Amino acid sequence: MAGNQKEEAMADSVRLALSKAVTDSRPPKPSFDNINERIDYLLWLGEMSDRLKRRIPDAKTRQELLEAIWYESKRAGLEPAMVLGLIQVESAFRKYATSVVGARGFMQVMPFWSKTIGDGDAQKLFQMQTNLRYGCSILRLYIDMEAGNLYLALGRYNGSRGRSEYPNAVLANWKNWEYKKDATKH
Repeated sequence: MAGNQKEEAMADSVRLALSKAVTDSRPPKPSFDNINERIDYLLWLGEMSDRLKRRIPDAKTRQELLEAIWYESKRAGLEPAMVLGLIQVESAFRKYATSVVGARGFMQVMPFWSKTIGDGDAQKLFQMQTNLRYGCSILRLYIDMEAGNLYLALGRYNGSRGRSEYPNAVLANWKNWEYKKDATKH
């Protein structure tokens, strides 16, 4: 379903902020204010790992992907379930997915972004952490550009703004990845 993200004219301040967001070298290690937040995270990680097992059989690969999705989505102010739903629609959790228009990786990021906000090396879009960081940062940009309208932002992300198929698919898959924490566990 990957469409053709469009290279948008953007202010230098926006380009600089995006560039800073994708080049920040902080490792994807979560930190928590209290033990209950850590427990919630570990329960989420376990449940999502079980759900993803069929698609990604290797436990270590699956855990690294989920840790990075959680970190990058939180870092960009996104719900991890939405990012999981988007990845399911965009690449079906295939790290090396390439669309007919050249979008790459889990989140199907267009190569022009590596020149616009990165170091110009589009091959890095196949690296898990890089792809997730770019994808989440770009989606956050589009949500902000669309004044919080997720439907339009998702369409812009996919290059299908104004058409319903893609946003509806992501929103439907988002529901499949929602985590309902059980308050009785702690």
